[in-house]
Parts: sequence; structure tokens; C-alpha cells
Amino acid sequence: MRRGDIPLRIGFIPLVDAAPLFVAVDKQFAAEEGFDVELVREVSWSNVRDKLNIGLFDAAHLLAPVAIASSLGIGHVRVPIAAPINLGVNGNAIVVSHELYAKLAAHADGDLGDPLVSAQALARVVSDQDEKAAGPLTFGITFPFSNHNYQLRFWMGAGGVDPDEDVQLVVLPPPYMVDSLANGHIDGFCVGAPWNSVATEQGVGRVLHFGCDIQARMVEKVLALREPWIAKSADTLSRLLRALDRAVAFIDDPENLDEVAAIMTAPNRINVAPEMIRRSLEGSLVVGPYDETRKSERYLLIGRKGAARPDPVHAAWIYAQMVRWGQAPLSSTLFDQAQAVFRPDIYDAVFGRRDSRLSGEPKDRVGAFAGPPFDPKDIAGYLSAWPANRIKRRVAVRRK
Repeated sequence: MRRGDIPLRIGFIPLVDAAPLFVAVDKQFAAEEGFDVELVREVSWSNVRDKLNIGLFDAAHLLAPVAIASSLGIGHVRVPIAAPINLGVNGNAIVVSHELYAKLAAHADGDLGDPLVSAQALARVVSDQDEKAAGPLTFGITFPFSNHNYQLRFWMGAGGVDPDEDVQLVVLPPPYMVDSLANGHIDGFCVGAPWNSVATEQGVGRVLHFGCDIQARMVEKVLALREPWIAKSADTLSRLLRALDRAVAFIDDPENLDEVAAIMTAPNRINVAPEMIRRSLEGSLVVGPYDETRKSERYLLIGRKGAARPDPVHAAWIYAQMVRWGQAPLSSTLFDQAQAVFRPDIYDAVFGRRDSRLSGEPKDRVGAFAGPPFDPKDIAGYLSAWPANRIKRRVAVRRK
């Protein structure tokens, strides 16, 4: 087969976890597997989803929860999606304004770096806002079906804040988060790299928590394809996965990070300084003023620790959040359909790899900072551990 015989159109959002796509194209890994790839930058996840669903994209860099929601027909028409490889695990961060950070620090009973301490501090701030009739705090999320949404909610809920009653959540495209925070339109946000770093390096906010502080291991983006495409294109898919696997290995080699950063900041990709991309891939972020930094080896996983292999347990956790927050009913049929979106069987068929116990990884494969270990066989029991606490209700009781 001649190089470039197979045209592929792949949509992406300008985020660091799109790196395997950029590297696969620029290092010729895709061309050597016979592909002529067009990477198309989009501004919103709804655009990516819709163009994938109607066939304008052959594949997409997609939020893992969007792939599940599309397959379940939640929030949009039902289009079955399959995810045979992860593009990124973790990589999010919760960022707050300097004003909100100061309020949290004033109300914190302990180390503000502890997400339970900060969540309880948020509850006290929310109570103060309510008593002063100051209006609700507003937080940005990238999409209703996103781990940005679920991680913010999980964090807030652990402190007794009801994200549907006590604060306001608004949807913003990732590149718009920083300006919205700088202009005072929002008090905080949860977003992926590099836009969380952009906020701190421009001096408009502070990183409060990495996403891996909320869940130690959670898939963030997947390579998403329509199920009918996969069904008729097994050999083509194998070629594509091999190209991405080579890209993942290239990215995970520390000696290549400068080149990867240069690739990602090419025109019409991610318009930030290359060193910001490099720091995101290294997990070393500026988190506050005066170049205050923090480093975590699990901040963003592209291939390390088995990150590229899809894990149906993560699909189950995402579905559990959809149920918890009223986006979907609890149903054994929907649960099975959600887990079926992640396809480790395809991944293993191509690479001959099997799931194994990874040292240092959470036993339940999620590792949330609060609540019981996640049990995908008992979602109802897991969700029953989370009472619906509402700050405003407690304030009302206190005023009687």
C-alpha cells in the first residue's frame, strides 16, 4: 500500500492530551501506516461530537463521558461510539480566582491542599455568600458530559455543597476559561492542560487541586469512532492504533519532550508557549504567584502506567456520575452499554497486551479522595453512600 492512501479526518480541541494525534502525523507514524490525516481544530466539544456523529469526522479526540453519552442517547441523538484507545488519563485541574482562594484559606480548617478541607471551606464560603445575599459562586466546566463537571461536583459534594443548588455551573470552551476568570465572569473552573496553567502563569488565578487529587486515575480523552466504521474497517483501525501507539511511546520518552512541545504549538494547534506544553507533560505546573510550582508524576498520563488501554471500570464510574447528578436513570441496560463503549478487547487484539496489576495504582482503579471504594458491580450501593447535602437548607434551618 502506498503511503497516504487512506484519508482520515480527525477533529480535536486544543489540549495537551491531543498530543498522540499531532505526533502521529508530524513524525510520519500515520503516513507509514498508509494514512493521509487531516487534523481539524474545533472550538467546542459539541462541534466535535456532532461532526463525528454525522460522519464529517472519521475519528475524534473526545471527552470520554461524551462518547458514553452519545452511545446512550443522553443529551443528544443516540450514535453508538467506540473507544479502542485512551489519549489521556488525568490532566485536569481546579483553578480559582485569587479572591476565592483567599476566602477558602480564611475558612479552611487544615491544609487547603487537602480536597476535603477545601471542599468544607467552600461550604462555609457558600453559606457566607447566602447570608450576605451576594449571589452564587460561578464555576466553568467544558461540557455537561465531562470529568471537569464530575470532578467539580464530586469535590463540592464531599464538602456538603450541592452543585445544582448552592453554586452555578456554566459551560465554556477550554480556551475561553482564562479570559472569563480574568474578567470576573466566573470564580473558578475545571479544565485540562494547558489552560489551567495559562491562568496561573498570567496571574489571574491559582490551581487549587490537580484532577488526580480528586480521582487518582480517571480517563480524560479517548480516540472516538463510530461503531459502524469500526465494524467494517478492522484492518484500518489496527493500522491507526499502531500509529498512535508509536506516538505515545515517543511522547513518553523524556528526551523527546522539547520536540513534542514544538509539534504541539505549530500553527492552528495550541497557541501557548512550548515550555508550558512541556511542563504539562512533565506534570510540573506553576500553581500560584511568584512561580510557585507543584509536580506530580500522575498529573497527566499519556501512556505511562498502562494509561492508553481502555478500562471499562472508568466507563462504569462515569456512568455512575451521570446517574448521581440526574443525567441518566440507573439501568442495567444503560450500564452495560456504557461499559461497552470502552474496547480493551480491540486494544489487546492489536497489541497482545492484557490488563495487569500496576504498582502504585488504586485498587479500585479510580482512587477517589472521599467516599467508599468504587464497585462497578454495585453502583446503587456506591451512590447510596452520598447523601444530598445542601448548604442553603442548613442555613435555612440555622435561621429558624
